[in-house]
Amino acid sequence: MDTKKTIFIMLIMLIGLYLVMSLKENPEIMSHLSLLTGEGTERNEKKQDEQQGRQAAENSGEGYKTLTAFPPFPSEVKIPEKKTETSEEGTVILPTTIEGGLVITNDTSYDFDLGVLLSQGPSVKLAQQGAQVLIIHTHGSEAYTPEGNDRYIPSDPSRTEDTRYNVVRVGDELTACLESYGLVVIHDREIYDYPSYTGSYARSAEAISRHLSENPDISVVLDIHRDAIGSGDTVYKTLAESDGKASAQLMLLVGTGENGLPHANYIENLKFALYLQSAVVDKYPTLARPIAVKKERYNQQLTTGSLIIEVGSSGNTLEEALKAIRLFADAAGPALKNLEVSD
Repeated sequence: MDTKKTIFIMLIMLIGLYLVMSLKENPEIMSHLSLLTGEGTERNEKKQDEQQGRQAAENSGEGYKTLTAFPPFPSEVKIPEKKTETSEEGTVILPTTIEGGLVITNDTSYDFDLGVLLSQGPSVKLAQQGAQVLIIHTHGSEAYTPEGNDRYIPSDPSRTEDTRYNVVRVGDELTACLESYGLVVIHDREIYDYPSYTGSYARSAEAISRHLSENPDISVVLDIHRDAIGSGDTVYKTLAESDGKASAQLMLLVGTGENGLPHANYIENLKFALYLQSAVVDKYPTLARPIAVKKERYNQQLTTGSLIIEVGSSGNTLEEALKAIRLFADAAGPALKNLEVSD
Protein backbone atom coordinates (compact mmCIF):
# COMPACT_ATOMS: atom_id res chain seq x y z
CA MET A 1 0.00 0.00 0.00
CA ASP A 2 2.81 2.42 0.85
CA THR A 3 4.53 1.55 -2.44
CA LYS A 4 1.37 2.33 -4.45
CA LYS A 5 0.96 5.66 -2.63
CA THR A 6 4.58 6.58 -3.36
CA ILE A 7 4.19 5.75 -7.06
CA PHE A 8 0.94 7.79 -7.20
CA ILE A 9 2.60 10.83 -5.61
CA MET A 10 5.55 10.62 -8.02
CA LEU A 11 3.15 10.39 -10.95
CA ILE A 12 1.27 13.49 -9.78
CA MET A 13 4.57 15.38 -9.45
CA LEU A 14 5.63 14.41 -12.98
CA ILE A 15 2.28 15.56 -14.38
CA GLY A 16 2.59 18.85 -12.49
CA LEU A 17 6.12 19.41 -13.81
CA TYR A 18 4.92 18.75 -17.37
CA LEU A 19 2.08 21.26 -16.97
CA VAL A 20 4.41 23.93 -15.60
CA MET A 21 6.84 23.50 -18.50
CA SER A 22 3.97 23.68 -20.99
CA LEU A 23 2.56 26.85 -19.43
CA LYS A 24 5.92 28.61 -19.56
CA GLU A 25 5.95 28.08 -23.32
CA ASN A 26 2.54 29.81 -23.57
CA PRO A 27 2.96 33.50 -22.57
CA GLU A 28 -0.74 34.24 -22.85
CA ILE A 29 -1.71 31.63 -20.26
CA MET A 30 1.13 32.70 -17.99
CA SER A 31 -0.04 36.31 -18.25
CA HIS A 32 -3.55 35.36 -17.11
CA LEU A 33 -2.21 33.30 -14.22
CA SER A 34 0.12 36.14 -13.20
CA LEU A 35 -2.79 38.56 -13.06
CA LEU A 36 -4.69 36.16 -10.81
CA THR A 37 -1.77 35.91 -8.39
CA GLY A 38 -0.85 39.61 -8.55
CA GLU A 39 2.63 38.78 -9.81
CA GLY A 40 1.89 40.24 -13.25
CA THR A 41 1.08 43.70 -11.87
CA GLU A 42 4.34 43.78 -9.96
CA ARG A 43 6.28 42.64 -13.02
CA ASN A 44 4.63 45.25 -15.25
CA GLU A 45 5.31 48.00 -12.73
CA LYS A 46 8.93 46.92 -12.52
CA LYS A 47 9.20 46.92 -16.31
CA GLN A 48 7.72 50.42 -16.46
CA ASP A 49 10.13 51.60 -13.77
CA GLU A 50 13.05 50.18 -15.75
CA GLN A 51 11.84 51.87 -18.94
CA GLN A 52 11.41 55.17 -17.13
CA GLY A 53 14.85 54.77 -15.60
CA ARG A 54 16.40 54.19 -19.02
CA GLN A 55 14.50 57.18 -20.38
CA ALA A 56 15.67 59.36 -17.51
CA ALA A 57 19.24 58.26 -18.10
CA GLU A 58 18.95 59.10 -21.79
CA ASN A 59 17.31 62.50 -21.23
CA SER A 60 19.21 65.14 -19.27
CA GLY A 61 18.43 68.79 -18.69
CA GLU A 62 15.24 68.52 -16.62
CA GLY A 63 13.34 66.44 -19.15
CA TYR A 64 14.58 68.15 -22.29
CA LYS A 65 15.66 66.12 -25.30
CA THR A 66 19.42 65.83 -25.38
CA LEU A 67 21.34 65.52 -28.62
CA THR A 68 25.06 64.82 -28.74
CA ALA A 69 27.25 65.50 -31.75
CA PHE A 70 30.99 65.10 -31.32
CA PRO A 71 33.48 64.64 -28.46
CA PRO A 72 34.41 65.55 -25.85
CA PHE A 73 31.43 63.62 -24.57
CA PRO A 74 30.11 64.34 -21.07
CA SER A 75 31.38 61.03 -19.69
CA GLU A 76 34.90 61.94 -20.79
CA VAL A 77 35.01 65.28 -19.01
CA LYS A 78 36.97 65.45 -15.76
CA ILE A 79 34.66 66.63 -12.96
CA PRO A 80 36.21 68.77 -10.20
CA GLU A 81 35.92 67.70 -6.57
CA LYS A 82 32.96 69.43 -4.91
CA LYS A 83 32.14 70.19 -1.27
CA THR A 84 28.93 71.58 0.20
CA GLU A 85 29.22 75.18 1.37
CA THR A 86 27.12 77.57 3.46
CA SER A 87 26.81 81.28 2.73
CA GLU A 88 27.07 83.89 5.47
CA GLU A 89 23.27 84.22 5.31
CA GLY A 90 22.88 80.50 6.04
CA THR A 91 21.99 79.40 2.53
CA VAL A 92 23.24 75.91 1.68
CA ILE A 93 25.28 76.06 -1.53
CA LEU A 94 25.79 72.80 -3.40
CA PRO A 95 28.56 72.90 -6.02
CA THR A 96 27.70 70.97 -9.17
CA THR A 97 29.26 70.44 -12.57
CA ILE A 98 26.66 70.14 -15.32
CA GLU A 99 28.32 67.98 -17.94
CA GLY A 100 28.43 69.70 -21.30
CA GLY A 101 30.37 69.21 -24.50
CA LEU A 102 28.74 69.61 -27.91
CA VAL A 103 25.32 68.90 -26.48
CA ILE A 104 22.00 70.75 -26.43
CA THR A 105 19.06 70.60 -24.06
CA ASN A 106 16.09 71.07 -26.34
CA ASP A 107 12.88 72.53 -24.88
CA THR A 108 11.18 72.71 -28.28
CA SER A 109 9.48 70.25 -30.62
CA TYR A 110 12.12 70.93 -33.27
CA ASP A 111 14.72 68.33 -34.20
CA PHE A 112 18.29 69.31 -34.98
CA ASP A 113 21.16 67.48 -36.65
CA LEU A 114 24.06 68.98 -34.76
CA GLY A 115 26.64 67.35 -37.00
CA VAL A 116 25.17 69.02 -40.09
CA LEU A 117 24.85 72.39 -38.36
CA LEU A 118 28.45 72.22 -37.15
CA SER A 119 29.73 71.34 -40.61
CA GLN A 120 27.82 74.26 -42.13
CA GLY A 121 29.36 76.71 -39.70
CA PRO A 122 27.99 80.11 -38.68
CA SER A 123 26.66 82.62 -41.19
CA VAL A 124 27.88 85.44 -38.94
CA LYS A 125 30.62 87.59 -40.44
CA LEU A 126 32.44 90.43 -38.68
CA ALA A 127 33.34 93.57 -40.59
CA GLN A 128 36.88 94.86 -40.17
CA GLN A 129 35.67 98.43 -39.77
CA GLY A 130 33.32 99.78 -37.10
CA ALA A 131 31.79 98.13 -34.06
CA GLN A 132 31.54 94.35 -34.27
CA VAL A 133 30.13 93.11 -30.96
CA LEU A 134 27.42 94.48 -28.67
CA ILE A 135 27.33 93.32 -25.04
CA ILE A 136 24.10 94.07 -23.20
CA HIS A 137 22.30 92.97 -20.02
CA THR A 138 18.53 92.49 -20.15
CA HIS A 139 18.67 91.50 -16.46
CA GLY A 140 21.57 93.68 -15.43
CA SER A 141 20.82 93.59 -11.69
CA GLU A 142 21.54 89.85 -11.44
CA ALA A 143 24.31 89.37 -8.87
CA TYR A 144 26.26 86.63 -7.11
CA THR A 145 26.87 85.25 -3.63
CA PRO A 146 28.86 87.84 -1.62
CA GLU A 147 32.34 86.79 -0.57
CA GLY A 148 35.28 88.65 0.93
CA ASN A 149 35.23 92.28 -0.20
CA ASP A 150 32.53 91.66 -2.81
CA ARG A 151 29.69 93.27 -0.83
CA TYR A 152 26.65 94.98 -2.22
CA ILE A 153 23.32 96.43 -1.15
CA PRO A 154 20.69 94.06 -2.60
CA SER A 155 17.72 95.48 -4.48
CA ASP A 156 16.16 91.98 -4.39
CA PRO A 157 17.56 88.59 -3.40
CA SER A 158 20.76 88.01 -5.40
CA ARG A 159 20.26 91.30 -7.25
CA THR A 160 21.82 94.73 -7.01
CA GLU A 161 21.92 97.93 -9.03
CA ASP A 162 25.58 98.33 -8.09
CA THR A 163 27.36 97.59 -11.37
CA ARG A 164 30.56 96.73 -9.52
CA TYR A 165 28.97 93.50 -8.30
CA ASN A 166 26.30 92.42 -10.81
CA VAL A 167 26.52 90.95 -14.32
CA VAL A 168 27.45 94.37 -15.73
CA ARG A 169 30.83 93.83 -14.04
CA VAL A 170 31.07 90.51 -15.89
CA GLY A 171 30.28 92.38 -19.10
CA ASP A 172 33.10 94.82 -18.34
CA GLU A 173 35.49 91.89 -18.06
CA LEU A 174 34.27 90.29 -21.29
CA THR A 175 34.58 93.61 -23.11
CA ALA A 176 38.19 94.07 -22.01
CA CYS A 177 39.10 90.49 -22.91
CA LEU A 178 37.55 90.62 -26.39
CA GLU A 179 39.15 94.00 -27.07
CA SER A 180 42.52 92.45 -26.25
CA TYR A 181 42.00 90.27 -29.34
CA GLY A 182 41.44 93.34 -31.48
CA LEU A 183 37.65 93.12 -31.56
CA VAL A 184 35.63 96.34 -31.46
CA VAL A 185 33.05 96.06 -28.68
CA ILE A 186 30.23 98.29 -27.45
CA HIS A 187 29.15 97.56 -23.88
CA ASP A 188 25.69 98.79 -22.89
CA ARG A 189 25.89 99.08 -19.08
CA GLU A 190 22.28 100.15 -18.49
CA ILE A 191 20.04 98.25 -16.05
CA TYR A 192 16.86 97.19 -17.88
CA ASP A 193 15.25 95.02 -15.18
CA TYR A 194 14.97 97.58 -12.38
CA PRO A 195 12.83 98.96 -10.85
CA SER A 196 10.47 96.75 -12.91
CA TYR A 197 11.48 93.23 -13.95
CA THR A 198 8.41 93.08 -16.20
CA GLY A 199 9.11 94.55 -19.61
CA SER A 200 12.88 94.19 -19.36
CA TYR A 201 13.12 92.35 -22.69
CA ALA A 202 11.05 95.01 -24.43
CA ARG A 203 13.34 97.70 -23.05
CA SER A 204 16.52 95.88 -24.01
CA ALA A 205 15.08 95.18 -27.49
CA GLU A 206 14.66 98.92 -28.01
CA ALA A 207 18.24 99.46 -26.90
CA ILE A 208 19.60 96.74 -29.19
CA SER A 209 17.67 98.15 -32.15
CA ARG A 210 19.06 101.60 -31.41
CA HIS A 211 22.63 100.30 -31.24
CA LEU A 212 22.19 98.40 -34.51
CA SER A 213 20.81 101.51 -36.17
CA GLU A 214 23.71 103.65 -34.95
CA ASN A 215 26.32 100.93 -35.60
CA PRO A 216 25.15 98.87 -38.59
CA ASP A 217 28.37 96.83 -38.67
CA ILE A 218 27.48 95.07 -35.39
CA SER A 219 26.83 91.40 -36.16
CA VAL A 220 27.18 89.80 -32.70
CA VAL A 221 24.93 90.60 -29.72
CA LEU A 222 25.76 88.89 -26.42
CA ASP A 223 23.20 89.27 -23.63
CA ILE A 224 25.03 88.43 -20.39
CA HIS A 225 22.96 86.94 -17.55
CA ARG A 226 23.44 85.01 -14.32
CA ASP A 227 21.50 81.75 -13.88
CA ALA A 228 19.58 80.66 -10.75
CA ILE A 229 19.49 76.97 -9.85
CA GLY A 230 17.89 75.65 -6.67
CA SER A 231 14.88 76.09 -4.42
CA GLY A 232 14.15 77.30 -0.91
CA ASP A 233 17.26 77.66 1.22
CA THR A 234 19.36 75.48 -1.09
CA VAL A 235 21.05 76.77 -4.22
CA TYR A 236 23.53 75.26 -6.63
CA LYS A 237 26.66 76.87 -7.89
CA THR A 238 28.15 75.63 -11.13
CA LEU A 239 31.76 74.56 -11.01
CA ALA A 240 34.43 74.21 -13.68
CA GLU A 241 38.16 73.82 -13.33
CA SER A 242 41.18 75.21 -15.16
CA ASP A 243 44.79 74.90 -14.04
CA GLY A 244 43.57 73.52 -10.72
CA LYS A 245 41.49 76.62 -9.98
CA ALA A 246 37.70 76.72 -9.68
CA SER A 247 35.49 78.88 -11.84
CA ALA A 248 31.80 79.06 -12.58
CA GLN A 249 30.37 77.30 -15.61
CA LEU A 250 28.53 79.17 -18.32
CA MET A 251 25.71 78.29 -20.68
CA LEU A 252 24.83 79.53 -24.15
CA LEU A 253 21.09 79.93 -24.70
CA VAL A 254 19.31 80.03 -28.07
CA GLY A 255 15.71 81.13 -28.58
CA THR A 256 13.53 79.83 -31.41
CA GLY A 257 10.24 81.71 -31.17
CA GLU A 258 8.28 78.44 -31.21
CA ASN A 259 5.90 79.99 -28.68
CA GLY A 260 4.46 82.17 -31.45
CA LEU A 261 6.75 85.16 -31.89
CA PRO A 262 8.35 85.32 -35.36
CA HIS A 263 12.00 84.31 -35.49
CA ALA A 264 12.90 83.10 -38.97
CA ASN A 265 16.67 82.80 -38.49
CA TYR A 266 16.93 80.92 -35.19
CA ILE A 267 18.92 78.16 -36.92
CA GLU A 268 21.62 80.72 -37.67
CA ASN A 269 21.79 81.64 -33.99
CA LEU A 270 22.11 77.94 -33.12
CA LYS A 271 24.92 77.44 -35.64
CA PHE A 272 26.71 80.42 -34.11
CA ALA A 273 26.24 78.96 -30.62
CA LEU A 274 27.62 75.59 -31.74
CA TYR A 275 30.61 77.34 -33.29
CA LEU A 276 31.47 79.11 -30.03
CA GLN A 277 30.66 76.05 -27.91
CA SER A 278 33.04 73.96 -30.00
CA ALA A 279 35.84 76.47 -29.45
CA VAL A 280 35.17 76.59 -25.70
CA VAL A 281 34.91 72.86 -24.98
CA ASP A 282 37.98 72.18 -27.09
CA LYS A 283 40.05 74.40 -24.81
CA TYR A 284 38.19 74.13 -21.48
CA PRO A 285 36.15 70.88 -21.37
CA THR A 286 34.29 71.56 -18.10
CA LEU A 287 33.52 75.24 -18.68
CA ALA A 288 30.40 75.06 -20.83
CA ARG A 289 27.08 73.52 -19.87
CA PRO A 290 24.91 72.11 -22.68
CA ILE A 291 23.50 74.75 -25.04
CA ALA A 292 19.90 75.49 -24.02
CA VAL A 293 17.39 75.75 -26.88
CA LYS A 294 14.15 77.43 -25.81
CA LYS A 295 10.69 78.23 -27.20
CA GLU A 296 11.06 81.95 -26.49
CA ARG A 297 13.13 84.19 -28.77
CA TYR A 298 14.83 86.54 -26.25
CA ASN A 299 15.38 89.38 -28.77
CA GLN A 300 17.57 87.06 -30.86
CA GLN A 301 15.54 87.78 -34.00
CA LEU A 302 17.46 91.05 -34.28
CA THR A 303 20.72 89.48 -35.57
CA THR A 304 21.95 86.05 -36.66
CA GLY A 305 24.73 86.36 -34.08
CA SER A 306 22.57 86.92 -31.00
CA LEU A 307 22.99 84.73 -27.91
CA ILE A 308 22.32 84.74 -24.20
CA ILE A 309 25.26 83.72 -22.03
CA GLU A 310 24.38 82.59 -18.51
CA VAL A 311 27.57 83.09 -16.49
CA GLY A 312 27.47 81.04 -13.30
CA SER A 313 24.48 80.91 -10.98
CA SER A 314 23.35 82.76 -7.88
CA GLY A 315 25.40 80.34 -5.76
CA ASN A 316 28.64 81.34 -7.45
CA THR A 317 30.82 84.21 -6.31
CA LEU A 318 31.63 87.18 -8.51
CA GLU A 319 35.24 86.05 -8.74
CA GLU A 320 34.16 82.62 -10.02
CA ALA A 321 31.99 84.32 -12.64
CA LEU A 322 34.84 86.61 -13.71
CA LYS A 323 37.16 83.61 -14.03
CA ALA A 324 34.57 81.87 -16.21
CA ILE A 325 34.11 84.81 -18.57
CA ARG A 326 37.89 85.20 -18.94
CA LEU A 327 38.18 81.55 -19.95
CA PHE A 328 35.25 81.95 -22.34
CA ALA A 329 36.87 84.99 -23.96
CA ASP A 330 40.18 83.14 -24.22
CA ALA A 331 38.46 80.58 -26.45
CA ALA A 332 35.77 82.73 -28.08
CA GLY A 333 37.99 85.73 -28.85
CA PRO A 334 40.11 83.98 -31.49
CA ALA A 335 37.00 82.19 -32.81
CA LEU A 336 35.24 85.52 -33.32
CA LYS A 337 38.35 87.05 -34.87
CA ASN A 338 38.33 84.22 -37.41
CA LEU A 339 34.89 85.39 -38.59
CA GLU A 340 36.26 88.71 -39.80
CA VAL A 341 35.94 89.39 -43.52
CA SER A 342 37.64 92.05 -45.59
CA ASP A 343 35.46 94.98 -46.60
